Amino acid sequence: MTTTDIATLAAPPLGQQWSDLWREIGEWILTRGLRIALLLIGGLLAARFITWAAKRITGRIDAGFQKSDALVRSESAKHQQAVASVISYLAITLLAVIVAVQVTHTLAIPIGSLVAPAAVLGAALGFGAQRLVQDLLAGFFVIAEKQYGFGDLVQLTMGTSGTALGTVEEVTLRVTKVRTSDGELYTIPNGQIIKTLNLSKEWARTVIDIPLPPRADLAVVHRVLNEVCEAALDDRELSTLLLDKPQLMGVESIEVDTVNLRMVARTLPGMQFEAGRRLRLLVVDALNRAGIATTPDSAPTVATLTPEPTGGGVPGVQGPVS
Repeated sequence: MTTTDIATLAAPPLGQQWSDLWREIGEWILTRGLRIALLLIGGLLAARFITWAAKRITGRIDAGFQKSDALVRSESAKHQQAVASVISYLAITLLAVIVAVQVTHTLAIPIGSLVAPAAVLGAALGFGAQRLVQDLLAGFFVIAEKQYGFGDLVQLTMGTSGTALGTVEEVTLRVTKVRTSDGELYTIPNGQIIKTLNLSKEWARTVIDIPLPPRADLAVVHRVLNEVCEAALDDRELSTLLLDKPQLMGVESIEVDTVNLRMVARTLPGMQFEAGRRLRLLVVDALNRAGIATTPDSAPTVATLTPEPTGGGVPGVQGPVS
């Protein structure tokens, strides 16, 4: 009898080999496989719970604003909503790392053997992830310094990419989402924002330039406009938007056929456009009743620190109202 015949007789039959293989697979599924499945399912459920909790918190803050008599959100409420979004993002990231480590441990993959490949991979990815790290750091300082929050009306400058003017809908460590008055949604990486102009931080100012003909009696005009400033706080709708009495600054500029007077007023954050419109109506009506006409080709205009976006703001959040 040859050696081959002896090996053939000593080997278990093919059916026994398949039986042993399926038994090993079954044991792996019931032990390691089941643990990995439970880790993944538990991680997904925990991530869903974190997202649900964050939405519940932000929804409660928004509901409190909707039920209140306030016309704009407080700075603390806007900051709380931004912080809740960031905390949920960090919690989900930490949860993913924990699940990945546990799965690696269950598969009995030695962590020490992964150190060298991970170092090489980290160095390779480091060059490509520079922008990501920059975005995360910039987002951290946006939240920590309270530069803007949910519902703020902002103008973000992105270097050569231009600017984005609209209402903040979401702030995370990586991106800021801004909704324009035309309904367009900008998703801007925080690292690309080089300048932030917040138009709804604590208070705002509306500036009204009133063009008049050179022959107008400025003494009478000053008296009429001062009466408008006094009456502004008695107007039921306008008084809710103003923080104090409008101020007449006097003659702002003199042109060949026009004398421009300027009136300014402090308003609630994000309400400078609506307050400017209502105040302009009072100015025009007062001048008409006093028999003082503006220049033929001009009318009182409302100016702000930045150009006013066309259209209305996002429903439920502060911003320009058409």
